[in-house]
Amino acid sequence: MADPARIKTELPKATANDEETRPEDTEGASTSGSASNETKDSADQLKPKEESKNESAAGDDDEEGTSGETAGKRLKVEPEKKKEKRQKVDEDEIQKMQVLVSSFSEEQLNRYEMYRRSAFPKAAIKRLIQSITGSSVSQNVVIAMSGISKVFAGEIVEEALDVCEKWGDTPPLQPKHMREAVRRLKSREQIPNTKHKNILFH
Repeated sequence: MADPARIKTELPKATANDEETRPEDTEGASTSGSASNETKDSADQLKPKEESKNESAAGDDDEEGTSGETAGKRLKVEPEKKKEKRQKVDEDEIQKMQVLVSSFSEEQLNRYEMYRRSAFPKAAIKRLIQSITGSSVSQNVVIAMSGISKVFAGEIVEEALDVCEKWGDTPPLQPKHMREAVRRLKSREQIPNTKHKNILFH
């Protein structure tokens, strides 16, 4: 066991030395602080290296994205671009139609309204499709076919109006104009001719 006298005498010396060692302690603290700073600096140095590695990895990913990107990612990006283009095209078309409709005369506006309102009866179109195909069809098919039929009838009417003008007649259209329009469209192969068969060998 240690002598109490020695401990007591050593304690004041320690306190005296304490004042002397304070600068050393501060130096030690500064050295320990500098050591901690060094560890921080080394950690900071490691971080940029890690970040540069991550950036290089991201760069590699970007490079892979241009060449080895998965098809799923490409498909997601492409439809967004296509949607934007479609929206721009639709907006342009709407603006053009608004300008066109605003410049219509009253008679032209009435004709355009009648054209927009006109449609083939969907029940009749459905019956016709079912009689030809022999199977039931969905409502979407009926809508599509009625739209195509309307376009087809519009083409025949346009050609018939041209025929009427060339012949020096005035509207309304007559059956002879419609027949000539169909004949001309068939000759240009814009209407399929079911009676005519191409014979390959004679």
